[in-house]
Amino acid sequence: MSDRVVALPTVQSKLRLYCLRLSDRILILGNGGVKNTKTYEESKELGGYVLTLQNFDRLIKEGIKDGTIIVSENKIETDKMFDL
Repeated sequence: MSDRVVALPTVQSKLRLYCLRLSDRILILGNGGVKNTKTYEESKELGGYVLTLQNFDRLIKEGIKDGTIIVSENKIETDKMFDL
């Protein structure tokens, strides 16, 4: 899936916080936890958090395409409500 989900980098921790990076100035914080597996896909908890952000990213892209969401360098404009 092509998305903008990223994990905030850590130096010496197994804690992962997943986010959506829409621009250099817009970061939507998601959820996270301790990463005890090699990949997030192997963790039901972390995989679920990433899947939610991927779905949110898809809804944002659809809104941008149909004109109901406008994303500029540092602002998101919409009247939409999201049900994830």
